Amino acid sequence: MYLIRALAVMSIFAFSMGSYASSEFSLSSPTVKAEGQLSNDQVSSGCDGKNISPALAWENAPQGTRSFAITVYDPDAPTGSGWWHWVVVNIPANVHKLDEGAGDPSGKSLPEGAMQIRTDSGVAGFGGACPPKGDKPHRYIFTVFALKSEKLDLPPDATAARAGFMINKEVLGKASFTAYYGR
Repeated sequence: MYLIRALAVMSIFAFSMGSYASSEFSLSSPTVKAEGQLSNDQVSSGCDGKNISPALAWENAPQGTRSFAITVYDPDAPTGSGWWHWVVVNIPANVHKLDEGAGDPSGKSLPEGAMQIRTDSGVAGFGGACPPKGDKPHRYIFTVFALKSEKLDLPPDATAARAGFMINKEVLGKASFTAYYGR
């Protein structure tokens, strides 16, 4: 009888763990393959690309999420501190995707209330990949952050570093994937 109870408890535990694993906070893109190469669409116009932000989708945000933030970061940029390619904050909690091209500098394709932060290029909006010629392929880390606050109080001219500080202060969870590009 104890063996039967133990097996039943183990089965319930295994089932619940399987359910938990399938509900992990995740980020994906129909236009960028995780661990794959960025396409010409996501390359900077300064490197003969189209400078179009990819479509992104996320699911299974942590309970208590009140807003989201998105970042795209290149830790391999030869700056000593990497390079911020895109920072979006104040994405409402009921939004779970951004369409391709949402990173247009005008911000018109972003959900209401969302705000793009100035990147290391000096402007707000998506800045495509453009690593130095001959460098190894750079990593581009796409991350969605689930935040416990509805809005980050940032001025329109905030730096990516300041936004990063505010994001990390409010984070409940995050999901990422990496893509590569070299030339």
